[in-house]
Amino acid sequence: MSYIDLHMHSNYSADGEFSPRRLMEMCHRKNLKVVALSDHNSIKGIPEAIRIAKGYGIHVIPAIELDCTYDEVNLHVLGYGIHEDPRYDAYEEDLERQERASADQRLALLEKLGIIFSRERIRELSGGGIVTGEILAEAAMELPENRNHPLMIPYFEGGERSDNPYVNFYWDLCAKGKPAYVPIIYMTLVEAIALIMDTGGVPVLAHLGQNIGLDAALLDGILSQGIPGIEVYSSYHDENTTAHYLKEVRRRGLFFTAGSDFHGKTKPAIALGGHGSRDQEEEILQGLTSHLE
Repeated sequence: MSYIDLHMHSNYSADGEFSPRRLMEMCHRKNLKVVALSDHNSIKGIPEAIRIAKGYGIHVIPAIELDCTYDEVNLHVLGYGIHEDPRYDAYEEDLERQERASADQRLALLEKLGIIFSRERIRELSGGGIVTGEILAEAAMELPENRNHPLMIPYFEGGERSDNPYVNFYWDLCAKGKPAYVPIIYMTLVEAIALIMDTGGVPVLAHLGQNIGLDAALLDGILSQGIPGIEVYSSYHDENTTAHYLKEVRRRGLFFTAGSDFHGKTKPAIALGGHGSRDQEEEILQGLTSHLE
């Protein structure tokens, strides 16, 4: 049984379902003892998570997951042990502004593919006014007219992409290089690393198997920018990917982390905890703690 999970999202992430309070209650029921709330480009949920978790005897590591780019590749960098800083709020506001501006264009591109939407339902689902690809997926899958659309079939029950249908829809249709992609300007990897370190944190590359696969040359370039850790154990990594990156961190003298990337309904196949053995979790915490001291 695992007792750590260093990658999870509350509803301060546009694609997260649960409040920090509810999330910490769920962590308690899972018997998790050390967790990191790492919302997308936001630190707003951290104070509530720490306050609620304290009552359960859970230690919360303040964290964030920053969207950034390196060599035209979109990456996610986790920042652990950060402290509050207005630059995080400014970046979150900038991305929210871009997301609002891009929503209609993304929707129009999907409609050109023949996918049908209810704009009223989209408004209901986007409580904060941010229309993510996952929200568009949920709205589309609720309409029976889309059930037999060739592009939509994989996301319905029994389809090859039905394990996490909403986020798979985003990756397949709305991510960079896909037909409904709308550019968002992110900070660079160098900027993300600098911000995390400047606010007392340590940067870790999130779920690299999802972002760059096993591209050794790209990994060399990314790590040359000064990142000391990799999220080796992830819900997105199969055994081969996990073994590959565990070998890489050993060879390069890096440390590694483990996280579920739990979101709730956006990624229903992903549960809290459950990554790495107890011995590995001790090593993970020692490695992370040594970089935060």
